[in-house]
Amino acid sequence: MPAVASRGKRNRRTVNEINMVPFIDVMLVLLIIFMVTAPMLTPGAINLPKAGKSERPPTKNIAHVLLDKDGSVKLMVGNRTQAVAAGDLADVAKSWQADNPPDDSAMLIVADKDLSYQKVIDAMSTLQKAGVKRVALQVAGGSQ
Repeated sequence: MPAVASRGKRNRRTVNEINMVPFIDVMLVLLIIFMVTAPMLTPGAINLPKAGKSERPPTKNIAHVLLDKDGSVKLMVGNRTQAVAAGDLADVAKSWQADNPPDDSAMLIVADKDLSYQKVIDAMSTLQKAGVKRVALQVAGGSQ
């Protein structure tokens, strides 16, 4: 029997187990190396998009386009609020812009948080097609 070595009176048997001690030693050395080198690594730079910033915020003449969750549209200028049909928003925006200088006026879209995002984009597109140069977005609190 080649697997059994006999020396003297003692009988030795073959060991059928893998010796794990060298494996554990190597893993501990690798763990220490990673723990030492990890703080030295610089994190990668993430290129995040930046929001546009107005060079000169409007000082007066701000009109608010209020979009409710039920789809109704209102135009608020100062303390005056008037209901506007969704199809008439472009005409109302053109007439408002004709009364106010475009350099110092802006329209702010105030949308309910429960409103569909598509309706906000449609209102913004309508205002831009009507020739409004400065359009901003704001989210109003909806029903809780």
